[in-house]
Amino acid sequence: MIHKISLIPLLAVGLALLPVSTDAQQIPPYDPVRGQDREPRVSDPPELRRNVQRILGGVPMTAADSMHQTIVERLDFESYKELIWGLTRFGDREQGTARNQAAIEWIDSKLRSWGYPTERLYYDYTPRVREGEPIPDPEPREQVYATKVGATTPGEMYIISAHMDGRGGGEAANDDASGTALVMEIARVLAQEDIVTDRSIRFALWNNEETGLNGSTAYVEQRAALQGIENPPGSGTYPEPRWLGMIQHDMMMWDHGNPVTYNQALDADVDVEFQMNSALAGPSALLGIALINANRMHASDYPAVLSNAMSNTDSTPFMDVVPSVSLRENRRLYETGNGANPHWHQTTDLFETFSDADFMLGLNAAQTTLGALTKLAGVRIVD
Repeated sequence: MIHKISLIPLLAVGLALLPVSTDAQQIPPYDPVRGQDREPRVSDPPELRRNVQRILGGVPMTAADSMHQTIVERLDFESYKELIWGLTRFGDREQGTARNQAAIEWIDSKLRSWGYPTERLYYDYTPRVREGEPIPDPEPREQVYATKVGATTPGEMYIISAHMDGRGGGEAANDDASGTALVMEIARVLAQEDIVTDRSIRFALWNNEETGLNGSTAYVEQRAALQGIENPPGSGTYPEPRWLGMIQHDMMMWDHGNPVTYNQALDADVDVEFQMNSALAGPSALLGIALINANRMHASDYPAVLSNAMSNTDSTPFMDVVPSVSLRENRRLYETGNGANPHWHQTTDLFETFSDADFMLGLNAAQTTLGALTKLAGVRIVD
């Protein structure tokens, strides 16, 4: 296990149940303060008075690093919050419900509005039952994904992902609107006309995570064998480019220590995990180190740390097939699994539960992932 080295002060909490809409076309305009109908605003992110960039020696940026920083700086704090807000308007988005389907349609429409052709993956989900109970009939499910096609090497791909379903009867703001919005915010930036990527990047928003990683498992089962196959032959089109790495995002905003404190912990950080017992532990650790290095260069407020016990998240079905890591607010087994987040699967997982400083932890995770992708996938600005 690699031990944490971390910093940072933060603020948090306040609870209120907000009205829920299940109509993807009737989400009220975003209000980050009260949730009232009004036009979205542009505001500066909170000043956390902590600079963690290049803390491992102050290595100067190269010209390429500076270009990558320009791309990372296009991530917008208010846009990230607005995406979380939009997702929470569907309540907890529990799989199999109308609010889940409405959220899928909303995600799809957002991706298309940025210029991405979207695709759906369809699969059957069989609910788990106790021993001796009759096995129910499978139920149809679906999930959406989109791809930034690589300009020079379209047949190779990084997958960045989060699960859009939730549970608990609240709004699933942190678990996992925070991760879904992170992936979507990166997609928004990479859709800009002057940005190209050498390799392809897929934005996958899984369904049925809360029932046992069913959506991501279905993706691996259906599409792993299609990797790198040009279709039609000679077309230069790869429906499933060869996987180079998988980066999952699951619960991104709450790091208030354990025992839990009102304010964010002084050592709050972005946790990057790989699984030591996976078939590709070594390459996965190297992918994790790439994220740590990107955080040191591009994150604005929070450091990142690496550990080796990835669990209970949608990167698990991928981990024996491709280098895979998970980004979180806390280590899943050591902290979250031991009560570090009192809002996990609770009615209190609401947009208004989290302060701007909490949202900033999620944005720093986005900075970390996008910063790593700029090098891994060859993201660049063109004239």
